[in-house]
Amino acid sequence: MALSSAIIDQILHQKITPEDLSDEQLGQFCQTANLAYRAGEPIVSDNDYDFIYLAALKERAPSHSLFQSIEPEGQGFSEEKVLLPEIMLSTDKAYTWEEISKWIERLQKSAAVIGLADDKIQIKATAKLDGFAGYDDGTRLYTRGDGKKGSDISRVFERGLQVYNDAPRGQGAGEIVVKKSYFESHLSNDFEYPRNFQASLIKEKELGPLAKQAITDKAAVFVPFNQLPIWSGDINELSSHFDRIVKQVLQDIDFDVDGVVFEVTNENLKVEMGANRKFHRWQIAFKENIDKAKVKVLSVTPQVGRTGKITPVAELEPTLLSGATIHRATGHHYGLVKAQGLGAGAIIELTRSGLVIPKINKVLQSATPDIPTACPSCSESLQWESDFLICHNHQLCPAQVVGRMEWFFKVLANNDGFGIATIKKLYTHNIRKISQVYALDADALMAMGFGEKTSNNLVEQLKRSRSEQIEDWRFLAAFGVERLGMGNCENLLKSCPLTDIFSLDAQQIANIDGFAQLSAQSIIDGLVSIKAEFDLIFKQGFNLELTILKKDLAEFTHPLNGKKIIFTGKMSASRDEMKKHAKSIGIQVVSSVNAKTDYLVIGEKVGPKKIEAAKRLGVEILTEVEYLNLI
Repeated sequence: MALSSAIIDQILHQKITPEDLSDEQLGQFCQTANLAYRAGEPIVSDNDYDFIYLAALKERAPSHSLFQSIEPEGQGFSEEKVLLPEIMLSTDKAYTWEEISKWIERLQKSAAVIGLADDKIQIKATAKLDGFAGYDDGTRLYTRGDGKKGSDISRVFERGLQVYNDAPRGQGAGEIVVKKSYFESHLSNDFEYPRNFQASLIKEKELGPLAKQAITDKAAVFVPFNQLPIWSGDINELSSHFDRIVKQVLQDIDFDVDGVVFEVTNENLKVEMGANRKFHRWQIAFKENIDKAKVKVLSVTPQVGRTGKITPVAELEPTLLSGATIHRATGHHYGLVKAQGLGAGAIIELTRSGLVIPKINKVLQSATPDIPTACPSCSESLQWESDFLICHNHQLCPAQVVGRMEWFFKVLANNDGFGIATIKKLYTHNIRKISQVYALDADALMAMGFGEKTSNNLVEQLKRSRSEQIEDWRFLAAFGVERLGMGNCENLLKSCPLTDIFSLDAQQIANIDGFAQLSAQSIIDGLVSIKAEFDLIFKQGFNLELTILKKDLAEFTHPLNGKKIIFTGKMSASRDEMKKHAKSIGIQVVSSVNAKTDYLVIGEKVGPKKIEAAKRLGVEILTEVEYLNLI
């Protein structure tokens, strides 16, 4: 269930801090703020979103759906979603030089694998625009959407929007932006933020006179990324002159920017590094916000997570830091509390830089810590495991039970209504397991105090979660087995069908690439603990998209098995279905042309960029008919 407007208002006025929110509530707020931002109506500043709310969510719930998929566009686009000409991933972010250094180290390791010397690693840097991302294939303009499907907003070009620098259409990814100087002189009295104005250009409603004039004046434009001014050099230059390069890239840009994007230009290194579901590993965006303050600790409060780990949260004297009043900050674990003397009266150095913000940088003046001995949720005795205090009352501890149920629906991500407030209410009526939730009907929910409309809606959402197709690895990840996040679930199910994983032993899991012996035993223990509940829920008949097994592909004899293929252009059939079919027969579907691509399959209205790249790299080009004949 979405956050109420009252709670959102209290968050915006800092009456409620991130530490006051549950993981579910914090995630819902981040999603609300993200959608508002992408719809051109931001409710918090970009810095506060990144450095307070999103950072707190990343620390507390690193597997939240916001970090596993492309950020969605705003909901002002009612058009049917269409497949993008190529996948548009997000960009990984770094907030300190130390994080950039770690990225450089990853580049160097990958370069060593392919025999590329460090001084041959080439980097380019461009400004990270703060506009509306889109893709122009020369005929149509698409919003980025979820990275795979977006909305057709070609109307903005029909309304007269021009490409930056009078460049031709069809140059791929870019952003719709308005010149900063123009906004300040012509639009700031009518629009609070540039994004509000940019959103008015995109929406279906007729353009207002201010928007029409901005387009006529070429102040509102579509900027292809390849038209931006760039810095280029090798990796040693980047390391030696990082601060100067950042300043240089940003100084001459007359658009709102959100940092600097660094990316590798060596095609063979980009191929080696690849991408995950969210971003390319050969690319990173640098955003900086550094501020520090000395703050007095009033108390340290223990909080219980779904796995039983007890997290210490420092209650602080209200402190203004980078424009926000900070009331709380995490102490990470009780090992740190004990070692550094993080107790009432301690003086800490608080920062708002890096991925974990606000963050206790160090304890400047220690105090006697208060180490809990009993779980604050169920009163059971706590046990030390390395630096962590753990409540082992996993089946009966209220905070853990509620947390697991909340986690299931959050990871499933194909339903609405089952947020923390709903789960807590169900708990008070003796609902302790997900299988019990799926057994509920509207009458049972109304008997618990839910309204008739809400009850019917919740039942419909349960039906939706069963009927709407989801990946089998996501379904498994929803059970929250330790060491089985989404990536590990996907990896595991490439080697073993979902229904057979409970018969595996630790050695069989350890033999799978990416799993270690220690984590394998932990996974086995976790699978044993969920087996009974898994069987009950699996019988509900979820619509699971099954992962293709490596051993099935190895036995497949089709001549294109294992070949890397990219599909582009308008096909006679659904391109999405073509990709799924290709994967089902062992073809590796990729998103960009490189030296390791085997075939480029083209439909109608294909932009010249991919064809030119294919010819340059010696990639064989097939028409749709030629491809269909081959398979």
